[in-house]
Amino acid sequence: MSDGFRSHPLVQLTLLRLREFLREPEAVFWALIFPILLAGGLGIAFRGEAPEVVRVAVTDDAIAATLRQDPVLDVVAMTPDEAARALRSGRILLVVEPGADGGAAYRYDDTNPEARAARAAANQALQVASGRVDPVRVDDVITRETGARYIDFLIPGLVGMGIMGNAIWGLGFSIVDARRRKLMKRIIATPMPRHLFLGSFLAWRVLLLPVEVGVPVLFGRVAFDVPVRGGMIDLALLAMLGSMTFSAIGLLIASRAKTIEAVSGLMNFVMMPMWILSGVFFSADRFPDAVQPLIRALPLSALIDAIRASMLQGITLVALWPQVLTMIAWLVVSFIAAMWLFRWR
Repeated sequence: MSDGFRSHPLVQLTLLRLREFLREPEAVFWALIFPILLAGGLGIAFRGEAPEVVRVAVTDDAIAATLRQDPVLDVVAMTPDEAARALRSGRILLVVEPGADGGAAYRYDDTNPEARAARAAANQALQVASGRVDPVRVDDVITRETGARYIDFLIPGLVGMGIMGNAIWGLGFSIVDARRRKLMKRIIATPMPRHLFLGSFLAWRVLLLPVEVGVPVLFGRVAFDVPVRGGMIDLALLAMLGSMTFSAIGLLIASRAKTIEAVSGLMNFVMMPMWILSGVFFSADRFPDAVQPLIRALPLSALIDAIRASMLQGITLVALWPQVLTMIAWLVVSFIAAMWLFRWR
């Protein structure tokens, strides 16, 4: 590397950003290690194995004896009071007790999907034990292929969440901290072009991006065999566009804030809805149809949907033009607004 290149202001400022990052163990942990721990924990919790045994509480000995014949059910005999307390505390999802006319009654929370599944399993066991024969013959064809598991769904979501968080938090904190320490005032007094100062943040994001994206993707591939069916170039371009988009949003958030507390509140206000709505941990299709257009218009939704389509389905970048255009629109609008609102003092 020539001395002229190394002494260039943009190079020196970019190296400064990199040194600031590496000297903060907390930043390294949240940017690189935390996504691996989160993916590992959730991947183990929702690993692609056979369904776990369903634990139910039963207050009648005869019903308990019948349900114990089903290997899927873990039957625990309890008194009515014990069962009620276990249900309230969440230790038990379903209580089976004697019903009217010698039948059975199910006590559970119908808003809990796991409780509804436990009710269906217990009811199936009781009906079969009583002699019920299904009128239609059915066969189960079990499919557990890579790409359809929860961990396959999760890794792209964590990649997108990491890109958003590192870009917004990285730029927001650094800019506001420089403004708070009056470094901005000193910088504008130098002959260095101001755009190089802001450009160093973008260059730093580009340098860090291969690690931010590569670490969780590689971990998912090695630990859980998460597929990467699309081209690596497409994945890199999507990550680059997503990082630039959220960097522009981070620049906009930090354009006027003067304190760490103020910028922290603004960043949480912007990111929290996307953590919930954009399909990081569960599908955004769970939300009502009326809000789906709004969810699809969010930059994190566009980024995660594009990464999932590329990694899991092998869809090319050209076919992902709606998500790409959404991110470009956010990038352009946020950057223009940030340049208009940005204050150096």
